[in-house]
Amino acid sequence: MSTPSAESGVESPHGGPGNPGHVATAGLSLSPFRGLRYVPDRVGALAAVTSPPYDVVDPGRRLDLETADPHNVVRLILPRPEPEDTGDRPDRDTRYRHAARLLREWQREGVLAADPVPALYVYEQRVPAAGDTPEVLQRGLIGALAVSGSEAGVVLPHEDVMPRPVADRVGLMRTTRANLEPLLLTYRGGGGASDVVERAVLGEPLLTTTTSDGTHHRLWAVTDPAEISTVGRDLATCRALIADGHHRWEMYLRLQREHRHLPRSPWDRGLVLLVDTARYPLRVRAIHRVLYRLPVAEALQRLGDQWRVKEVPGPLETALQALAEQKRHGGSGFLLTGGDGVYRLVGDPDETLLDATVPHDKPEEWRHLDATVLHAALLDHTWRIPDGPDDIGYLHTAVAAEREAARTGGTAVLLHPVRESVVRRLAEQGVTMPRKSTSFGPKPATGLVLRNLELG
Repeated sequence: MSTPSAESGVESPHGGPGNPGHVATAGLSLSPFRGLRYVPDRVGALAAVTSPPYDVVDPGRRLDLETADPHNVVRLILPRPEPEDTGDRPDRDTRYRHAARLLREWQREGVLAADPVPALYVYEQRVPAAGDTPEVLQRGLIGALAVSGSEAGVVLPHEDVMPRPVADRVGLMRTTRANLEPLLLTYRGGGGASDVVERAVLGEPLLTTTTSDGTHHRLWAVTDPAEISTVGRDLATCRALIADGHHRWEMYLRLQREHRHLPRSPWDRGLVLLVDTARYPLRVRAIHRVLYRLPVAEALQRLGDQWRVKEVPGPLETALQALAEQKRHGGSGFLLTGGDGVYRLVGDPDETLLDATVPHDKPEEWRHLDATVLHAALLDHTWRIPDGPDDIGYLHTAVAAEREAARTGGTAVLLHPVRESVVRRLAEQGVTMPRKSTSFGPKPATGLVLRNLELG
């Protein structure tokens, strides 16, 4: 997704707003930084101190990560309250202060140490083949990206955000003064940055580890000024799509506004992983819903005669194949289950229902997205369910959604994934999808490299 190079020139990759050599650019600007990384000799294993991104860590997984190693990064991204706080509803500031204290302690104790010179980091993930799914290889660049709003048209969001999780991330980052995990962004480059990536992986990596899900991770540092300049020239012609991390990008924007009075502000940049999808296409998966307070029998009863409902055989994988087959014929479609092994396809909504409930001020492609129809016609109109954490859960796998529905007595609404081309096309038009519409991956592991803003 490229745009013409800025006539005003290309920013030096070592520069930034207020820095010598900074020239405004119409494209992406990725700067090196001094990465803060775990010292292998001070932890049990690198894999034991990593975590998935904060928003996909459920309570059970969180406890597993905390017990895997006392220095697991989940203690920073999802901090507990300070030990002395014994209240039933601990103040968020207490949790943020606890994370900041841990971050300082781990640096002072040598558990975390900063690399000696600024670098861009080449990050590789290799997900082994499983069943009919082939091996996935993903490579990209981790760096400090210049933050700009949607009006600049450089970094394109594709999903809406909710105030509460944004405020939570703002409070955590403001207090810790650190970018604790990289966002996942995609771009289509001219090849220069990707060539730098491919040359880097021929050398000795800084680290190699395999996480519990079987994914192999490797990291290299790029410090050669010529290579960094090559990256800068290529990225200056590009725009990026936010694949994962919309709430954290909004966090970057808010904190940048808070600190705009500073002449050389580290808040003008944020930690990202940039993946050139011309070389390494991402997987796009659906994010499923669990309606905690709506039993499946009541959900079906409320549909009335405005939807076609068809029971399909299980198990889950077979039912999902039936959903995929229905989607191949077009139109909206969902799979409903109460976690009891019974599955129903819901589709072919009445056109008068869609006309009355789905907004008309967006492109037709957006109006017929499953997530759009689900939220406008079903959740808001038919089922009248508020979009809050007490009523709707968002699960990244169908298995987890089915299990959660069985546990709570609610209804799992399973969706079919949206094609990346659709997401990109809408984002280029400035159109955002309902939140939690897509799950791009593989997602970067948290904990392999952090950015401490106090290091400059």
